[in-house]
Amino acid sequence: MRDGTLIIGFDIGSTAVKAGLFNIDGTVVDQWSRSYPTSRPGPGLVEQDPQDWLDGIQNAIDALLEGRDPNCVGAIGICSQVNTEVFVDASGVPLCPAITWQDVRAADQASALNDRITPALKQAWWGTDMPIGASHVMAKMQWMEQMHPDIWDRTCYVLSPKDYCLFKLAGVAVSDPIASFGQVGTDLEYISPLLDLMPGASKRLPPLRFFTDVVGEVELGSHKRKVPVVSGTMDAWGNLFGCGVYEPGQGMYISGTSEILSVVGSERIGASGVVTFATVDNLVVNAGPTQSGADSLRWWGNVVDKTPAELIALAEQVDRAQSNVLFLPQLEGERAPIWNSNIRGSFIGLDSRTSGPEFAMAVLEGVAMSARHLFDALGQAAGAQPDYLLYGGGGARSDLWSQIRADVLGVPLHKFEYGDVGCLGAAILAAVGIGAFPDIKSAVPNMTRVEKIFEPDPRQKARYDTMFETYLRAIDALEPLTVLNNKEHHHKMPA
Repeated sequence: MRDGTLIIGFDIGSTAVKAGLFNIDGTVVDQWSRSYPTSRPGPGLVEQDPQDWLDGIQNAIDALLEGRDPNCVGAIGICSQVNTEVFVDASGVPLCPAITWQDVRAADQASALNDRITPALKQAWWGTDMPIGASHVMAKMQWMEQMHPDIWDRTCYVLSPKDYCLFKLAGVAVSDPIASFGQVGTDLEYISPLLDLMPGASKRLPPLRFFTDVVGEVELGSHKRKVPVVSGTMDAWGNLFGCGVYEPGQGMYISGTSEILSVVGSERIGASGVVTFATVDNLVVNAGPTQSGADSLRWWGNVVDKTPAELIALAEQVDRAQSNVLFLPQLEGERAPIWNSNIRGSFIGLDSRTSGPEFAMAVLEGVAMSARHLFDALGQAAGAQPDYLLYGGGGARSDLWSQIRADVLGVPLHKFEYGDVGCLGAAILAAVGIGAFPDIKSAVPNMTRVEKIFEPDPRQKARYDTMFETYLRAIDALEPLTVLNNKEHHHKMPA
């Protein structure tokens, strides 16, 4: 590999395709992003068009290489949202819209599957009592087989977004064991007894390759030149590396459509509701995604006809010491750490003076409360909480929201200079794949840099401790109001 080699990293996120063009030292040469629609055709249904992912990749490559020599590009890396699946035929043609991780149509199938797996088996397979939620690929497979057997019979593969794009662009059907964590055990292989619970499941999942393995070549957009592409991995691990995590004792907070937090330990302890991944390079990664981060801000903006930036400007008018409105952000249930598809969101503590600024502030604080809920569980899973969290993602662009998060969690947030850390993480994987670095632990510290630190304000501690206790009680208190209504929507929904 020669000096001046560039790497393209992609993050196929929940709302947009993002891409970065990087030097080998992690310096950003250029960046590109484009959002795409998510459709919600019915209660609990959340879908995307896989063509939007492919178009984004092709258009991004052309835009990043405009006026540049394509011969300088050495490799491509891709990470993506996971628990989003597309059912395709043997040619890679989608048989229905992609079912996203926010979709809860398969809640009944997930519950039935979960009941068939004992806690002892879960411990043996994953090293933790991990529940099967509505976003699990096997629950979606069972939903499809039961509700649309014609589609199920024609399905050749069930693929995550990055794996779908690799299949279409490189002609190879592969996945990686980290992105397939729900189907893979601590040995980084598919769990045969689990897949056997669903006839036909195993043959519809692609072979596994390590995330830095070169698995094929991809044409550089409209250019004919082909470059190596690595298997890549899930967005959480792309974010993990892209924001500087490479050794035990570190932690990560990525704010996007959902909040993704991780604490890395050196031994497997585990905790209820936390995903403890298979050990890779002596890293025991304990992680979890919430259901609704910036997506809560998007929702409230749609309700009141405000942009996210306008909502944050409204929240800046609020004296936090005088604000008592609590928002529960479980608009489509909650993932980590409680994995409950039935609960829903709420505003609590309103009075006749409550207006736009207080609602906006409550949304920001409520999302931070969900992150604290997860952070506490991660500390139990890892055996300790880190002294600070490496921090990035779209939500990190707001200093106010960043400070609120630091205050609610009670730990400093070290913000990275490049916000789309998933793209950088994907580029790191590709750089290792083509031999620019011998391994991840060598690449990460050489390709990442901190820009700003948000220290928690001790004056906010008592208020947020009280608010968090109320937040936990409110989730339990409100659940009976939503369970019966939500269960009615999990039957006979369109694919």
